[in-house]
Amino acid sequence: MKKRDENSQLEMLEGAKSIGAGAATIASAGAAIGIGNVFSSLIHSVARNPSLAKQSFGYAILGFALTEAIASFAPMMAFLISSVFRSVSRVTI
Repeated sequence: MKKRDENSQLEMLEGAKSIGAGAATIASAGAAIGIGNVFSSLIHSVARNPSLAKQSFGYAILGFALTEAIASFAPMMAFLISSVFRSVSRVTI
């Protein structure tokens, strides 16, 4: 009976890790929204002041790069949750 309880706990742990890894990838949607906001602001600023278009584009590219850097943490955390944090099963002798 004890062995069955340990197996069910390990299965629940594996399921929880899968749910956690899936939840970690939700940050990709936030990055997509952030990139949309960056380029939306670029379009608005160029429409208001076309003479600063070149400088505004440089700032927009910087904002895009920083948003993508944050977005790269989502797959990294999903990978860490799913593969690095392995459950340790007890060996009984």
